[in-house]
Amino acid sequence: MKSEIDRRTGAQEPRRNSHASSVTPYQSRHISHAVAARGGALLAAVCVALLVSGCANVSYYFQSLGGQLDIWRRERPIEDVIADPATAQALKDRLSQVLEIRAFASRELGLPDNSSHRRYADLGRPFVVWNVFAAPEFSVQPLQSCFLFAGCVSYRGYFAREGAERFAAGLAEQGHDIYIGGVPAYSTLGYFADPVLSTFIHYPEAEIARLLFHELAHQVAYVRDDTVFNESFAVAVEQEGVRRWLARGGDAKQREQFERGRRIRAEFSSLVQKHRERLDALYRTRLAPDAMRGRKREILAELEAEYRSLQAEWGGYFGLDRWFAGKPNNAQLASVVAYSQLVPVFEALLGREGGNLSAFYAAVKSLAALPKDERDARLAALLPAGDKWPMRRD
Repeated sequence: MKSEIDRRTGAQEPRRNSHASSVTPYQSRHISHAVAARGGALLAAVCVALLVSGCANVSYYFQSLGGQLDIWRRERPIEDVIADPATAQALKDRLSQVLEIRAFASRELGLPDNSSHRRYADLGRPFVVWNVFAAPEFSVQPLQSCFLFAGCVSYRGYFAREGAERFAAGLAEQGHDIYIGGVPAYSTLGYFADPVLSTFIHYPEAEIARLLFHELAHQVAYVRDDTVFNESFAVAVEQEGVRRWLARGGDAKQREQFERGRRIRAEFSSLVQKHRERLDALYRTRLAPDAMRGRKREILAELEAEYRSLQAEWGGYFGLDRWFAGKPNNAQLASVVAYSQLVPVFEALLGREGGNLSAFYAAVKSLAALPKDERDARLAALLPAGDKWPMRRD
């Protein structure tokens, strides 16, 4: 799943194409049959989940069911959208490019060759999901949400922003720090075929490739209850994938833009991690609550001040200004770390395997099969010289 931070470091705001979602009665019948078939499987999964979950999760699972079914109702095969005379030429061109990226993902990167990202859905909104992150006022550890198939993750996603805001408001009333971040793409981990979405179709070419490679990587390896492992692995795959995609057919400007965006994301993530560790140390002290709140505000203000200094080195880049608009908190910092904390480790592992992606995937799957403590020990041994293992991995 890609975060809003990724969108702000290289992608453009999506534009809606009102013609892309129009269907004929014939197409509608075929869509209805496809939705019914997949909807039955999804409903069965939801029913099982309800049997083993508390009552508080009932409404959440049903919003998930409704949101997924709505996406399926909007889906069409990409080839059909391209062939439709009502589709704008710009969208046709971009979808043709998506098919090339999708073929490259399986042929050159060894990512799953299945039905994912071969259909298109126009959602008519800027994000597919809004993720809610939450953390206690005096803790950097995010609250966990646990699900039947995905295990425990450090966020909870909603298909409607209103639902995310209601859930977040309840957590805020309990005294937690909260953060809501929009997500342009997500993965069903191979349980269903994920479509290409209007939420990211108008991003630059390299950003679309990043998203597709990232979401397909989740189908290669996924560990229950380990968000940082899963997201960091997918980020490592996306970055290596885009490098190879641009080496194949990109121009110098595209490669320069990609490397600039990658550098900004890495430096920003390091900055956030640095101040998050300072907060973690603060919360371990015995300061009185009011004193601790004051020191917390100071550390977060220093985070923003250092960000402003980095902007000059980035050539006046302003893409992350909105991230600071609501004043960062523990939950917001956790939303960044989830995607970056172990990326250097996976990059080192890929280097150890000589850039051979098949061997890299096999090594990652072996790590994924280990108990968490043993997995963490193996990962720590892979850290590049000079890098520090996180004090407490989320």
